[in-house]
Amino acid sequence: MSNDAVNDFSVAVNSIVQTVGTLFQQSYELLNIGFKAVVELVEPLVKTGCDLVCKAPTTGAPVKPITSVFQGSSLGTPKK
Repeated sequence: MSNDAVNDFSVAVNSIVQTVGTLFQQSYELLNIGFKAVVELVEPLVKTGCDLVCKAPTTGAPVKPITSVFQGSSLGTPKK
């Protein structure tokens, strides 16, 4: 009888440890997938923003980048 109780307890502990490990692994995978989805959503926005601020568009459209708009203004120059 005593040996059966030890075996039952061992099986129960093993089952709990396996369940906790599976839950941890699934939550890690869920966070990893969520992080990748956020990166995939933000990446085009950052690229477009950088293209607008950093360099002229390559499409030939008459839009100037923001840095070239402020080059001729007095916003960036200190007053004497």
